[in-house]
Amino acid sequence: MPANVWVVVHGSGWAVKREGAASASKVFTTQQAAIDYGRDLARKDHVELLIQGKDGKIRDRDSHGNDPHPPKG
Repeated sequence: MPANVWVVVHGSGWAVKREGAASASKVFTTQQAAIDYGRDLARKDHVELLIQGKDGKIRDRDSHGNDPHPPKG
């Protein structure tokens, strides 16, 4: 099963990493560029995209896979 995709702080920029990977897939100067690239990877592999804020905490997540808790309604 493919690993989730993370957008993380990387020096003065932002990196897209696979969960558990030692190195970044790609590094960007802006968070939005990293999110766009990460979202494409997550959609392609049907996994979750996790976005880290400047403080290192998860600020957003977006599921592109088999969501075990779909919304009711």
